Amino acid sequence: MKEIYKNTGNKDTRSGFGTGLLEVGRRNPDVMALCADLTGSLKMDAFAAEFPERFFQCGIAEANMIGVSAGLALSGKIPFAGSFANFITGRVYDQIRQSVAYSETNVKICASHAGVTLGEDGATHQIMEDIGLMRMLPGMTVINPCDYNQTKAATIAIAAHRGPVYLRFGRPSVPNFTPENQVFEIGKALRLNEGSDVTIFATGHMVWEALVAAEELEKTGVSVELIDIHTIKPLDKKAVIDSAQKTKAVVCAEEHLVAGGLGELICSVLSREMPVPVEIVAVDDRFGQSGTPAELMKAYNLDSSAVIDAVKKVLKRKL
Repeated sequence: MKEIYKNTGNKDTRSGFGTGLLEVGRRNPDVMALCADLTGSLKMDAFAAEFPERFFQCGIAEANMIGVSAGLALSGKIPFAGSFANFITGRVYDQIRQSVAYSETNVKICASHAGVTLGEDGATHQIMEDIGLMRMLPGMTVINPCDYNQTKAATIAIAAHRGPVYLRFGRPSVPNFTPENQVFEIGKALRLNEGSDVTIFATGHMVWEALVAAEELEKTGVSVELIDIHTIKPLDKKAVIDSAQKTKAVVCAEEHLVAGGLGELICSVLSREMPVPVEIVAVDDRFGQSGTPAELMKAYNLDSSAVIDAVKKVLKRKL
């Protein structure tokens, strides 16, 4: 494995968003920030303190916040609307569909506390269908970065991107291992390791788990190609097809339901372009529950061991 991808210390990805938001706010006076009564949880407080005239506390009224964001976008501003992933997707889906996606407004929907790694708040808050909801909307860009540095870079990148974006990040402190001053390319997959026996496509918090799994597998002689799919939509189809063509076996890993997630999307591409055996590490038709992030990742088979098991399984199916 490349030394560049060693953990430099755990950080929460939501703080990467907060740091990136403040930076783009300093660069561009058109950047606005809106929050649904969760300023501290979204790490938007630094932006609010430095640019109070460009920050709007909307209260627990997500639908209204999306409507206001669409209006700001139509007036030439770049609104970043932030809340918990469950509340800014499922609760307000109609407004996103009509006022953001259908209307093609330049709104950045920024979602923290996604997946089971939200932890103790339990099933009512642990949305695992949000990627599916967002990627089905025509014209919506969907981004799921893997660590603090990548989340910061993605936040900076989407400010310059014209069109609606869904940016997903999380609450827990997780390994920070991608380069500090990286340039984030929307729609461009990132190959973390080159291999020949199997490809692991991973996204979000599962990228680190896949990295740990790949290192263990390589000790046993399995050559792993590991690709970080930070942009779910538009998917880097060329990277997916090229790698599958080389290794002839694929594992997909994500902190999301199987339904509507990255694995299903990759299977759709490969079934048409390069049919190979695929295993998916994701949550199969279950809601979340209360627990620590580490406990829940293990309970829902979203850790490095689950990735290793999936690789062993897919290699047995490889022709």
